[in-house]
Amino acid sequence: MLDVYHRFYERYGPQGWWPGEGAFETIVGAILTQNTSWSNVEKALAVMKEARVWSFPALRKTPEPELAQLVRSSGYFNAKAKKLKAMAAYMAGYEDEVAHWRTRDSKELRSELLAVHGVGPETADDIVLYVAHLPSFVIDTYTRRIVNRLGLEPERATYEGYQDLFEANLPAEAALFNEYHALLDAHAKETCLKREPRCRGCCLLDLCPTGLRASVSGAVDEPRGSHEEMPNAGPRFSARRA
Repeated sequence: MLDVYHRFYERYGPQGWWPGEGAFETIVGAILTQNTSWSNVEKALAVMKEARVWSFPALRKTPEPELAQLVRSSGYFNAKAKKLKAMAAYMAGYEDEVAHWRTRDSKELRSELLAVHGVGPETADDIVLYVAHLPSFVIDTYTRRIVNRLGLEPERATYEGYQDLFEANLPAEAALFNEYHALLDAHAKETCLKREPRCRGCCLLDLCPTGLRASVSGAVDEPRGSHEEMPNAGPRFSARRA
């Protein structure tokens, strides 16, 4: 896994991701981006900011129906308003200060977050990694695709199964997990496309059964057309370049 990381880093360089403009935006964005594109989330965040619902106390004070209208552009707005209210209630137990998380065990915090209504594994890991700055590897559609094409699909093809594959074979360092996740997304968008991967010149070609099969068959030419995009994959909320 470290070999793959170093190859990605050499090919794409540091991605410079960081988690939005503060903990509040990152947490809210992680919830709103479920099942939608980041562009829709940005619209909802702008409306929330304009309405001055831009803190956990403000979320708690805002009636749920009103909040739902503020985040309407993100889709599933009634459900997401309920999730945001649940997260705001949870944050009250920490006096709305994420600094209390920084000394926590990452898995304990993750388990605690998963108990909050509307927080699934990817959302929990986004928060643990990008807000608490604790090591918890984020798994998304891009990562699954690359792992499967490398022939490394875990025996348990679950979110936790894929996560264990990385966490059991990497140093438990938040900065490494952050950069690795960003590099996986970069590789998926540039080279390992959904329908026709660009195997020619891939930095993993000699490791990848999919690429090696393509080489044997002669199907390694770059496909025509622009890069394929997957609006619901990857840590959209954190894709801010330094």
